[in-house]
Amino acid sequence: MAFLPSLFILFLVIILLSVLVFRYKPQNLKTLVHRNLVLLGMIPAVLTNLHQLHDLATIYLKRSGGTFMFKGPWFTNMDMLVTTDPLDIHHILSKNFPNYPKGQNFRKMFDILGDGIFNADGHMWEIQRKTTMSLLRQPNFQSVFEAIVWNKVESGLLPVLESICEVGKEADLQDIFQRFTFDTICRLLLDYDPKSLSVDFPSLPCEKSMTDIQEGIFYRHFMPPFLWKLQQLLRIGNEKKLSEACNVLDHFLYKCIARLQNESSNIENEHGEENVGLGTSLIREFKDQTGSCGDHNKFLRDTLGTLVGAGKDTTSTTLSWFFYLVAKNPIVEDKIREEIHRFMEVKVDDRKWNSKELSKLVYLHGALCEALRLYPPIPFNHKIPLQPDILPSGHKVSKKTKIILYHYGMGRMKKIWGQDCMEFKPERWILEGGGMKYEPYYKFPAFNGGPRTCLGKDMSFTQLKIVASTIIYSYHIELVEGHPVFPSASIVLQMKHGLKVKLTKISEVDISSKHS
Repeated sequence: MAFLPSLFILFLVIILLSVLVFRYKPQNLKTLVHRNLVLLGMIPAVLTNLHQLHDLATIYLKRSGGTFMFKGPWFTNMDMLVTTDPLDIHHILSKNFPNYPKGQNFRKMFDILGDGIFNADGHMWEIQRKTTMSLLRQPNFQSVFEAIVWNKVESGLLPVLESICEVGKEADLQDIFQRFTFDTICRLLLDYDPKSLSVDFPSLPCEKSMTDIQEGIFYRHFMPPFLWKLQQLLRIGNEKKLSEACNVLDHFLYKCIARLQNESSNIENEHGEENVGLGTSLIREFKDQTGSCGDHNKFLRDTLGTLVGAGKDTTSTTLSWFFYLVAKNPIVEDKIREEIHRFMEVKVDDRKWNSKELSKLVYLHGALCEALRLYPPIPFNHKIPLQPDILPSGHKVSKKTKIILYHYGMGRMKKIWGQDCMEFKPERWILEGGGMKYEPYYKFPAFNGGPRTCLGKDMSFTQLKIVASTIIYSYHIELVEGHPVFPSASIVLQMKHGLKVKLTKISEVDISSKHS
């Protein structure tokens, strides 16, 4: 709760400025409150409802037909057009893509990402995307990635779950998934396994720093820029915490980069092109890049740091909400387990099924898509047009209009997903003939869309299916009664208090009796 003093100060500053501007003379309190609410816009509602901000925004959207103007204090330039209209999404992300770059405002707000692919525009973005795409499409990439994930399942996930189950204690699945994905993405990109997922649950400041950074960036969205920049200058409040988290992450990344650079030199001198990992390949592909700041190491830090963050947090968040929904719908759990045994029976001894075999699990795929629809790991996207534009919904936007593409709200719109949009229904994603049903990105933007479609979509689904099928095959999941589960105030839709569950081991006898 360290951010509350900052928000309280913000609230007082805005009220004081509003009063001074209107040269308030004591009249009656009701008039003063009304004037300040007009001047403050929706900021008071946001500050007092941070614990349910996404649900509050969704209510506004439903009442306004899917699009509304978020009103900030009149003097802060914080007004934002929030939309869930699929045609608007398609227009911004694809049809008129050149008019909606990340832009300078985005880069300032997300300055921690530097020249990483999520922050980059123009030529720099094209270079990063083409290079990353070419590496992901290497012939052996998929098999290498699957081997890394299965190794972590065997050396980390299963021993941890077994240990928890033996003593009968509660488990925080979100913490387990964050550690799992941190280890796998570091192994893939940095050729280093932090081994954060082990039975003693070691404390790793670099892993926690990513969560602090995401929360810090989120609060910038609801603070006037002058205020968070002042905090940054004075090293106080939210910006102090953000700066400290960045320092911790930088120390970890620069240490890994130095090791990768050394390994790259050794490979060139001794082994030629053999045994080159993805991280080393990226180092070599970007050897002449210095980014906007002219610093090669800083560019590598931005590039690798962005990819590590994306690989860790989006997948772990999806797994957390998936198991939350599955635990609340035990029939879905049973159907997924039945599907695993129906299609994977020949592999149950070693359980190392590959992506081709995992593609047979249509019901599991549908359940994962439902989790992504209801709880997209990146709940919103932030855009500002280069030139004035008229959106398909009829809304006019100027060069200063901030637009929020609200993915979280889209999954809860009846006019997009039907009257049953709030229900968890994997069948929604299955065709009558039994195949997978695909929805366009502007209806289901969990992996973004258009030219900036997520490069790691297939990789993400592979890891999601391996972890989900492994756990459901072996364990029954039950939510801890009374444990609060709701999103944290962050740019990634993590759970504020984690996901506390009880695990029950499923024996072969239980499975056989159920199928007999």
